[in-house]
Amino acid sequence: MLSLQSLRILAAAVFFLVMCHAEEKCAGIPGIPGTPGANGLPGRDGRDGMKGDSGPPGPQGPPSGMPGLPGRDGLPGVKGPQGEKGNKGERGEPGPQGLPASVDPELQESLQVLNHRITRLEGGLPVSRDPELEETLKGFKNQIARLEGVLAFDGTITTFGKKMFATNGQEVDFETTLEACKQAGGSIASPRNKGENDAVFSIVRLFNSYTYLGLRGGGIPGKFSFLDGTAVNYTNWHAGEPSDIGKENCMEMCTNGAWNGTSCNQSRLTICEF
Repeated sequence: MLSLQSLRILAAAVFFLVMCHAEEKCAGIPGIPGTPGANGLPGRDGRDGMKGDSGPPGPQGPPSGMPGLPGRDGLPGVKGPQGEKGNKGERGEPGPQGLPASVDPELQESLQVLNHRITRLEGGLPVSRDPELEETLKGFKNQIARLEGVLAFDGTITTFGKKMFATNGQEVDFETTLEACKQAGGSIASPRNKGENDAVFSIVRLFNSYTYLGLRGGGIPGKFSFLDGTAVNYTNWHAGEPSDIGKENCMEMCTNGAWNGTSCNQSRLTICEF
């Protein structure tokens, strides 16, 4: 038999069902809330929004603030007009001294080539002696004499055109210079143009010593001529030269390359030409 308590529960259930059916709806009794579920995975980032307008510039920093990074270089500008030519710079220091002539490989080789050519020409000359070959032979022998004279100096050599200038480094008077150059098969340096003058000057500058030139006074005040009597068409007089005080019968080159009248008994660097 059902207990009184069970009958009460059953009666309540029947009543509830009848009431729900009469009203065509039934609201259940709220149940106990369940346990919250776990969080899901994070969603993907959304798309970037539109760029906003630039904000107003900030206030200017203090004067002692750090400078910003330099900006990028701009495009090169149009080339400007060429400026005026500057003043000529001072002359540079003398270069290193060259090889002595006796060990100069180029001169030694030239001498060997000429001797070889002379030997071939002399061996091929007929008994009648070909005038053209003899002239060529004479030219070769002259070249050999010049080279041998330069080699005998055993000093510094410089060239310009067909001339060679050499010094033995000795400082003597004018007459001794003439004799030394003659014994070597040459003559005292006599520059007849700027190129030859510069060649002599390069030796003067190297030794830092004056040198006699192949010019002498001719008895007319301020008038000089080459030793072979030819007129002087090129000059490089020092300021105030030529002057004549009765004793300046010789000509010298100073350490700046300019010419100066002087007496003939001074000690000057020996420079010969070949």
